[in-house]
Amino acid sequence: MNSTPLKLFFNRYWILMTLVAVKLGLQFALVNPIYELHRDEFLYLDQAFHLAAGYISVPPFTSWMATVVYILGGELFWIRLFPALLGGLTVVFGWLIVEELGGRLPAKIVASVFIVFSVYTRLNVLFQPNSFDFLAWTVVFYTVLRYIKVPHPKWLLLLSLIITAGFYNKYTIAFLVVGLSMGILLTEQRSVFTKKALWYAIALSLLLLLPNIIWQITNQFPVLHLMQALKQSQLVYVNRIDFLLNQVKYGVIGVPTLAAFWALILYKPFKPYRFVIWTFLIIMLLFTISRAKSYYTLGLYPVLFAFGSVYLEALFKKWAPILMAFLALSNIIVYSFIVKFMMPCQNPTEIIVDKEAYERFGLLRWEDGLNHPIPQDFADMLGWKELAEKALTAYQLLPANERQNTLIYCDNYGQAGALNYYNRKTMPEAYSFSTDYIYWLPEKMEIHNMLFVGKLPGKEVINLFHEYKTVGRIENEFAREKGTTIFLFLGAKRPASEMFYKMANERKKNFEIF
Repeated sequence: MNSTPLKLFFNRYWILMTLVAVKLGLQFALVNPIYELHRDEFLYLDQAFHLAAGYISVPPFTSWMATVVYILGGELFWIRLFPALLGGLTVVFGWLIVEELGGRLPAKIVASVFIVFSVYTRLNVLFQPNSFDFLAWTVVFYTVLRYIKVPHPKWLLLLSLIITAGFYNKYTIAFLVVGLSMGILLTEQRSVFTKKALWYAIALSLLLLLPNIIWQITNQFPVLHLMQALKQSQLVYVNRIDFLLNQVKYGVIGVPTLAAFWALILYKPFKPYRFVIWTFLIIMLLFTISRAKSYYTLGLYPVLFAFGSVYLEALFKKWAPILMAFLALSNIIVYSFIVKFMMPCQNPTEIIVDKEAYERFGLLRWEDGLNHPIPQDFADMLGWKELAEKALTAYQLLPANERQNTLIYCDNYGQAGALNYYNRKTMPEAYSFSTDYIYWLPEKMEIHNMLFVGKLPGKEVINLFHEYKTVGRIENEFAREKGTTIFLFLGAKRPASEMFYKMANERKKNFEIF
């Protein structure tokens, strides 16, 4: 009896497809509708309208995804779907790594369950570079393992393409490249550096990355200024001990991960893969020294889930299915208890009721090092629609003949992005001196009026106009933007445009835009 390729595929991977479907369902089901988009998502979506070889905030890959989102309609469903799909693909490659290591079905299920029911759910909700970043790390490990098993140059070529895509998505993949290179040099796999195919692959990556490299050079390496700004404004608050403890809090260091550590050091069949543990240790050291954010490491764990699951399956032999079932169910049960803390599924009032539990997990601590009523990421998902509606109302107060020469200016990129997302068809594009927006300002616009969003600016701005009035503010008490105010500045004096562009150029010149 002949079976079709599709039927054979389904028979082999129906459990994997079921787990991916569960993963996609969780990404939508665990988001309370009270929450809107995150402030960062607005920026990345706006990049679709300003396509370029690079951006101040991130490389251009996310802008390409945003373009597809808008081609599909730009609705919330499509915005949520893309990171969810990338998370689903991470599950697929975790499964394939187990398959590559010779693991059977129980090991594949455990490795996949630890990706599906974990902190990755939270990260795969947001339209940010992180989802593709963690997928790229997982695919890199899979490709290297494939090359070790079947040393064909095509795997090195694929590796170069994945790493290139990773660089176009987020520069933190450089840590993986450094850690992986050093890890391989410390093991018997170092012979790969004598292969011409590897150097051709490296040359191909550099060639493909050339547009972004030229963009960085032309713009005085904004990535370095961004790193400095992050170090001063956010990473300075990162406690190195907390960084390490958070690896446990996130649930990624559990039985499979610990089993992987042991196996990669002492289990003979895994000797060819010892570069993986060296890679992990080197990257963890680099991240710890540089005070990286705790979640930066999450691209390292899917491959460890795979190694740990395969080792436990081999160790317990005929008892392995029982052990694997216990591990999978235990992980799902633990996840069901903690999921409300990692996902935006509780509204702010419910979070306040559980305040002590959130504090124990350290979830109420923001980048400023202080505790607040709700987690920062959740607070960053509130108040935007309110802001957009009030800004539109303010804009419509202007006489129709005055609207053409009215600048919409915002204090930060989140405000500008929210106005553009919600009001793109009903009012002019909003700008800011923050991150990429300062480079998108219209060339020498003649400013007659200004709709200003943020805190009341200094006299140097106020004095450019004959009058101003307050027309609204964000009232949502849980929004990080609570109190953000909308002003109308009317009747620009003659030097208003010149002064505005002079301030913008000074900010760009000194990189005071982060």
